Amino acid sequence: MKNSLKTGLTFGLTSGIITTLGLMVGLDSGTHSKIAVLGGILTIAIADAFSDALGVHISKESEEKTEREIWESTFSTLLSKFFFALTFVVPVILFDLSTAMIVSVVWGLSLLAVLSVIIAREQKEKAWKVVSEHLVIALMVIAITHYVGDWIGSTFSSAI
Repeated sequence: MKNSLKTGLTFGLTSGIITTLGLMVGLDSGTHSKIAVLGGILTIAIADAFSDALGVHISKESEEKTEREIWESTFSTLLSKFFFALTFVVPVILFDLSTAMIVSVVWGLSLLAVLSVIIAREQKEKAWKVVSEHLVIALMVIAITHYVGDWIGSTFSSAI
């Protein structure tokens, strides 16, 4: 796979998983609202996909890549972030919210683990080290956003 496409795909997939799960968990903890969670996923899929794509675009321009490489990285980031973020809509639509959150976390961590194994093999690293590193970071995001959502829900629910 071309490096420019790999950059966009790996960045988009990782960001799509971490950002979407973080937002979903925080919104669920703070609101317990399926509508809020769905709205958050769609917002991430659109706004954050474009934002990340522009970030990659500007980053690649600063590296003096060819015009083609820049646009390949840009579009592969946009499409992979958009697509992977949208995959989290499915469990929210199919299940009650608490089940959907579990399914989404398992789905996201599984995708991240598979990507991590692929990266480890390409880099000739021990897969368990790469997988562990990436999953620990993802779990930290999930835990922090859960507790922030709890705090916001308990602190501001009576004020709104």
